[in-house]
Amino acid sequence: MKHKSKNIVFVRHALTCCALMVFASFVATQREKPMFYIVGDSTVRNGDGSGRNQQWGWGSFVADHFDTSKIGIRNLALGGRSSRTFITEGRWDKILMTMKKGDYVIMQFGHNDSGPLDDTARARGTMSGIGEESKEIYNPITKKQEVVHTYGWYMRRYIREAQAKGAIAIVCSPIPRNNWKEGRVQRSTDSYTKWAQQVASEEKAYFIDLNELVATKYETLGVDKVKPFFPADHTHTDREGAKLNAEIVIAALKEIKPGKLKKFLRQ
Repeated sequence: MKHKSKNIVFVRHALTCCALMVFASFVATQREKPMFYIVGDSTVRNGDGSGRNQQWGWGSFVADHFDTSKIGIRNLALGGRSSRTFITEGRWDKILMTMKKGDYVIMQFGHNDSGPLDDTARARGTMSGIGEESKEIYNPITKKQEVVHTYGWYMRRYIREAQAKGAIAIVCSPIPRNNWKEGRVQRSTDSYTKWAQQVASEEKAYFIDLNELVATKYETLGVDKVKPFFPADHTHTDREGAKLNAEIVIAALKEIKPGKLKKFLRQ
């Protein structure tokens, strides 16, 4: 009986060791796998990303186009955030803690950056342009003094800090709203699209003019076919609209070929 008991203990120990080795191998594989981070506002990830309000962001459907056994996808965009508040709330710093060489980060901000700098509802706006101007304000949300910078200043920070980690930065201009004038979708050509492109060019980051690409697609479809994509307002798309925009993002990624990303995309 004593000999049998020793055998049982030995078998249990061996099984435990095997399990630990398998787990360690799994963890190591996950760490080695590159990550594709997505950051932005509600047009990228709406609510909790489940579409409970019939509104979806394009980031929720990006993973469908990747071989996720080879690359991880983390859509960390959050509704209501601007290029400023995604940083000041500490969300960007948390991403940087796990970001590593060979990762990717695609970013789209601008929809909420035009708001007030210091209102009592959101206090999320940024200063216009890409310069070094700044303004000190009292933030009624955090109840602290804060120095607010330009949209370009914040976007430049995302790019530089991602690149410092060895990651590849991809900047998107914000998707257009469902606003039409004389048969054409209104664009942000002279504001956030231009500023996003300027900063990406200066910092040698990849750029996707999502504003133009989506607007052009909407115009091809026409007002009547695009209208159902926006069940609640002129900003947030439904599932089909978000899927369409995700397809446009993926097509653009295949075109610009950032790093080795193409080998992780489903053909």
